[in-house]
Amino acid sequence: MPHTEALLFPLAMIALVAEAMTAALAAGRRKMDWLGVAMLGCITALGGGSMRDMLLGHYPLWWVKSPYLLLLTGGAALLTIGLARVVHRFHALFLVLDAIGLVVFTIMGCNIALAMDQPLLIVVVAGMITGCVGGVIRDVLCNDVPLLFRAELYASVSIVTGLLYIGGIKYGFSPDLVTLVAAVTGLVFRLLAIRLKLEMPKFIYDSDAK
Repeated sequence: MPHTEALLFPLAMIALVAEAMTAALAAGRRKMDWLGVAMLGCITALGGGSMRDMLLGHYPLWWVKSPYLLLLTGGAALLTIGLARVVHRFHALFLVLDAIGLVVFTIMGCNIALAMDQPLLIVVVAGMITGCVGGVIRDVLCNDVPLLFRAELYASVSIVTGLLYIGGIKYGFSPDLVTLVAAVTGLVFRLLAIRLKLEMPKFIYDSDAK
């Protein structure tokens, strides 16, 4: 089993903080109290990994094993309250950090499933859940249509990243090299999708149409 934690850990911590801060801004737009802000920050940042662990029976959950993650994400969310007037100006930076989080969490999720000897399909799904579900939970709690379901190339980026990573590992390439290639490819893919407004085909059905 590849050991890429040293390469992914600092990026994962940065991504967790960014996810918590963007969730805090969403909470502010919904006029939530401070407890709601902290909880939404934690749920958004840690929700994908928690859902993956529960579905795979991988215990303890990652934030139970490492409680400092709650302090990190909840603290970042609360810090955003005081920095909101400044933080919102860095929208482009947060898009980049969100993209980094997507690919890093995807690879981490794939690693967990690989360590459990799960079949290929489950490994890919585990990576996608880790990378995407936190944002889905955030949007649902904020009564928004989740970004994942609004045609943007988001889950697609996670799937491509996961397949590249799994393929490279299965063919025996260096884990660090595979991690780097998969992460960079996924990051570029996501940023190009944002820049060029690439979208999945939409299903539009109007029952009143004649």
